[in-house]
Amino acid sequence: MNLPVADLARSTTFYGALGFAKNDAFSNEQASAMVWSNAISVMLLEHAFYSTFTDKPIADTRAVSAVLNCLSFDDKPAVDAFHAAAKSAGGSEPRAIEDKGFMYGGAIEDPDGHTWETMWMDQNWTPPTGA
Repeated sequence: MNLPVADLARSTTFYGALGFAKNDAFSNEQASAMVWSNAISVMLLEHAFYSTFTDKPIADTRAVSAVLNCLSFDDKPAVDAFHAAAKSAGGSEPRAIEDKGFMYGGAIEDPDGHTWETMWMDQNWTPPTGA
């Protein structure tokens, strides 16, 4: 996914603090290729560079919702650690972690307002049967 960012260095540092690894082979002064868990690639693109891919205006995701991304974690402590890292690195937590028993998670926002939902789900849970 491609995310427009106002400050590439700040965003690269933020995503690095969350556990994303920078792939230098696909990064330059306009973009940082960030990889999470060898499964998700996020291209952080400075606004001017992002604008070369679209004629549409860049959404101010601090004011409007453009997309809700979701990351799944192996356990509750991993969700907690991700939220703590995000807040420590300059992100915010628009939705605090909720524990619903079979599901656990919340949401964080990066410095540009891009929302990342977090979740852990009990894979052995089954819904109660109705009577």
